[in-house]
Amino acid sequence: MTGPPADAAELLERALGYTTVSLGLVRPDLLTRPTPCAGWNLGALLRHLNDSLLALLEATETGWIAVPGAAATRTEAEPDPVGTLRHRARTLLARCAAGSGPDVVAVGEGWLAARTVAATGALEIAVHGWDVARACGADRPLPSSFARRLLEVSSLLIDDGDRPVRFASPLPVHDGDEADVRLLAFLGRTAAQAVAPGSRP
Repeated sequence: MTGPPADAAELLERALGYTTVSLGLVRPDLLTRPTPCAGWNLGALLRHLNDSLLALLEATETGWIAVPGAAATRTEAEPDPVGTLRHRARTLLARCAAGSGPDVVAVGEGWLAARTVAATGALEIAVHGWDVARACGADRPLPSSFARRLLEVSSLLIDDGDRPVRFASPLPVHDGDEADVRLLAFLGRTAAQAVAPGSRP
């Protein structure tokens, strides 16, 4: 692949829909549960997701995203992280449906095609939707066609500089593994990864 994916907005819509369902599993007593993201509990993951959606909303509205890490504390005191996530997801879905927004986005001191930003957001939101479900003790495989498409574009979206900060090192896969298993392995996760009830980070 040599350019940003033409179906980036559709991928983002599918990621938001998938993750919104995972959010329905969250309960206050689960916020201290560990997640497949090493060192993060569910509450921290929801704060990170909120920052990611806020960055995407800024990109679609202003054509600009702060340098990575600048949003790290913007949602620290969020009293209802799931409610905020649902509101931001609905707003972002409406913007995707309208097809509005800039064609390029300033990221720090550089520029990216808006479709690249959207596809990157889709990949991160989708896998974190899976993380949320696993932290809640649920098994919600990513739909095969969706996972296959994310796997196809992942080589465009992730390079060595993203590891281990945004994603862990890839894990080995086996012949016959489904697309969702391969995608999770590429992002440093195993589909069989589970969080034991009552465990803590």
